Amino acid sequence: MFKEKKLKREVKIGQYILGGNNPVRIQSMTNTSTKDTNATLKQIEELANQGCEIVRVAVPDMETAKTLNTLQKKSPLPLVADIHFDYRLAIMALEAGLTALRINPGNILKKSNNTIIDTSPIDILAKKILEHHATVRVGVNSGSVEKDLLEKYGHPCPEALVESALRHTQFLEERGVTQIKVSIKSSSVIDTIKANILLDEKTDYPIHLGVTEAGTPIRGAVKSTLGIGNLLLNGIGDTIRVSLTANPIEEIAVAKEILRTAGLRNMGAELISCPTCGRTEIDLIKIAKIVEEKLIDLPDTLKVAVMGCVVNGPGEAKEADIGLAGGKGKGVIFRKGEIIHSIQGEENLLQTFLAELDKLKK
Repeated sequence: MFKEKKLKREVKIGQYILGGNNPVRIQSMTNTSTKDTNATLKQIEELANQGCEIVRVAVPDMETAKTLNTLQKKSPLPLVADIHFDYRLAIMALEAGLTALRINPGNILKKSNNTIIDTSPIDILAKKILEHHATVRVGVNSGSVEKDLLEKYGHPCPEALVESALRHTQFLEERGVTQIKVSIKSSSVIDTIKANILLDEKTDYPIHLGVTEAGTPIRGAVKSTLGIGNLLLNGIGDTIRVSLTANPIEEIAVAKEILRTAGLRNMGAELISCPTCGRTEIDLIKIAKIVEEKLIDLPDTLKVAVMGCVVNGPGEAKEADIGLAGGKGKGVIFRKGEIIHSIQGEENLLQTFLAELDKLKK
């Protein structure tokens, strides 16, 4: 990291402790209808298999809230209930056994002409949060900044986002709730970075990182890497979620690679592969994709190389624990740069390599 991490207070979600010196945890959110428990559980299991550690589920109505008990009992991951507007849904989630909520206190409080006229919803919810020893994620994004702050700052700038977030944490603190983590997101990478740097200076609550509405896989991965990666390298962030307009499963690979590249965590083996060029005489792109799917089952410290040149491949990837290099109709498999198999045929090369990887499974 470029900057020493400012240690935050610790909060608990399921079996995980966030903050302090604990690892940065990977989160995602299901995109199934939460009340379809079978589909939602299937997706949660797929996320868990890929390395997700905490998962958020949308709770838009009472009918959905009634299914949470089943999800909680069967989910392999700790669940966070995503609640907006109706505090009763949050209470139902807590009573169903969930120990974490994502709320925006600003849209739970009753208001008239932008003035709070009734705090009872947050009063009641705070008591329930304390009773259930739950953790609350206060989430603010550029589309949820209060009107008075927009009038004060002119637009949802980083300063407005931070003031909104701290205003909401104060609502909870005044009612005794301190098991809090904070999330400030914007579709602007620059604003996300600036806001979280400012937030880090002003609070000791754990910070959840993400770039909201980041986009389709390539665009979203680039924006998330720049935003989340920048903050992580500057010692900010205790948990992350990569938001993609895609199957949530795709978010996990990007999140893991961000953490690996930032030097914070290794989750599954690392893949080293060449970009291909006019000398490439095998379907390296297909082979690399097949090998990549196997990485999650391999030891975290393992480096796997997939190279398209028999002559230079072993040398270029000599730091890899195991790798293959292919040419026209032939290829080699190597360990630490030393050839262990010379093989005829592209398919034979791939299958022999996959068999070698199977021997190295965790």
